[in-house]
Amino acid sequence: MLHLQYQHALIEAGCDEAGRGCLAGPVFAAAVILPPKFKLKLLNDSKQVSEKLRFELRTVIEKKALAWAVAEVDHHEIDKINILNASFLAMHRAVAKLAIEPQLLLIDGNRFNPYKGIPHQCIIGGDAKYLNIAAASILAKTYRDDHMQKLAAEYPEYDWQKNKGYPTKKHRDTIIRIGQSPYHRRSFRVTDPQISIF
Repeated sequence: MLHLQYQHALIEAGCDEAGRGCLAGPVFAAAVILPPKFKLKLLNDSKQVSEKLRFELRTVIEKKALAWAVAEVDHHEIDKINILNASFLAMHRAVAKLAIEPQLLLIDGNRFNPYKGIPHQCIIGGDAKYLNIAAASILAKTYRDDHMQKLAAEYPEYDWQKNKGYPTKKHRDTIIRIGQSPYHRRSFRVTDPQISIF
């Protein structure tokens, strides 16, 4: 069972991103403030639940959260400022859109650029430890998947409807064979051995 909050004195928002390791498309981020005594038994890190369940959980999160927001940074910005800074910027934009101003940000991961003086706590694997980060993970992932489905209709040859822009072998082979689409990140090397094939 995931923890509801990191602490109980401050209004806390969980933050997470989706799409950091992709070759194409934007990076999305979400910020979520959950109510006291919030419970959602099947809520977990978005990578640990099925696609169908992710969208079911999104409906519940959006209905029950005190505040939630989703934001993105597109592939052009990613190429300009690099993917790490783009991930932080997407989280900043999500926090800025919240209807309630948080007093503490819980960040999934080990690094973050401070936002407007709001204290933050980085937590490695936080999306599998805290409900608010897990909720942000679900929103970021599902909204990005929706976006990639729309892009896939424009460029079906890259199989984005299945790989969502991640570096599968088929995705890489297609780029090598026919070149990049307008939505590909030019700063990402298609044959980079550090990018794993899913």
